[in-house]
Amino acid sequence: MSMSQALLPEFEQEMAGTRKTLERVPEAKFSWKPHAKSGSMVWLASHVADIPSWATMIIQNDSLDMEPGGKKMEMPPPPKTTKEMLDKFDNHVKEAKAAIAGVSDAELAKPWSLLVNGQTLFTMPKGICLRTWVLSHNVHHRAQLGVYLRLNDLPVPSLYGPSADEGGM
Repeated sequence: MSMSQALLPEFEQEMAGTRKTLERVPEAKFSWKPHAKSGSMVWLASHVADIPSWATMIIQNDSLDMEPGGKKMEMPPPPKTTKEMLDKFDNHVKEAKAAIAGVSDAELAKPWSLLVNGQTLFTMPKGICLRTWVLSHNVHHRAQLGVYLRLNDLPVPSLYGPSADEGGM
């Protein structure tokens, strides 16, 4: 079994759970923050919605410079509606699935680097980047979003088993 064949079912499962979580983010709570040092709900949800696009970027490129020439990359504007966020997420997932399905083991073994203004922060194989910076990173921030939902008395979806809102606990 190729690495992409092994990664794809896990990617699909995690993205299905992520979509269930994103569907619950109400526009009325977009500006809500649990703490002054925390990002807003729309910032966090938008970040979660963008993470799948990283799979395509990692597979198609050998590096990313977050401050090319010393200028910070522009972040995409936050979505105005939950539907807009879900549409963006669905598009990223579709593109990522195609990229993962079509990538060779040889390509996944190639190094990928994250840079800031030309300085390398880290380098690791593309396959490890997908596991760490797409799958694990997504799960991490999706869990944060679940806490945001709970703190607002919004239903938290069941992901790996029942939640207090689905399936009874």
